[in-house]
Amino acid sequence: MLMGGLLIAACNQQQQKASPPSTPAKAADYVAPFRYHKLIEVSPGQDYDVLTWGRGTATKGSFLILHSDSAVKKFTTTTGDIDGTVVDVYNSDMDLDGNPEILIQARGTDSTNYATIYAFEFTGGRADKLTFPKLTSSQRKGYHGSDNFYIKEGKFMREFPIYDGNGQDAKQTGAKRVLQYGLHDNSFTVKQLSKDSADKTKAVTTAPVTTKKEKASEKKSSKKQTTEKKHKKKKHHRSSDDN
Repeated sequence: MLMGGLLIAACNQQQQKASPPSTPAKAADYVAPFRYHKLIEVSPGQDYDVLTWGRGTATKGSFLILHSDSAVKKFTTTTGDIDGTVVDVYNSDMDLDGNPEILIQARGTDSTNYATIYAFEFTGGRADKLTFPKLTSSQRKGYHGSDNFYIKEGKFMREFPIYDGNGQDAKQTGAKRVLQYGLHDNSFTVKQLSKDSADKTKAVTTAPVTTKKEKASEKKSSKKQTTEKKHKKKKHHRSSDDN
């Protein structure tokens, strides 16, 4: 019995050494004043950490783009003011020049939930600010925010629902406007892909429907008119001959 108790105690000690108690993983929390973070891995060793920070308000602040070039041990920082709440960050190379573009999407807080894009192209570690184009008057027709941005085939895409009316009484028409953004010589190009109409009150003209009876009567009347014309011509020729 004594030997058995010693063996059991030895086994328990070995199990405790082999499997130490594990601590549960803790979710990462943002430490004030930081609010948002997203890591963009462009290529091995080329990382962009995008963060927003600020105290006192959640709708205004600043952003940081921390570029880490692990190959040459070079680290650069790009910063600026931001209006709204950051929704997402996108990476693209729209002009296919090998230099990545980082686009930060922020959403406003007014009734239209407007979107603002902060865009930069990074060349050799240097950040060149790009001016994102505003919507034209025709593109803004029926616009009430709720934008959806995404990358498709190397282009920056934007789509949003079209509304009818103003303010809180505005209602969706069911149509969407789709815009495609490209880049040429550090300037954005815009192309509208959708054939939408923000004005749903336009009258639609339809061709009148004719029945078989109506078609038959039309044929008879046309034949009658043709016959009458022939008789008139014959009479005219006779009268001219008599003269």
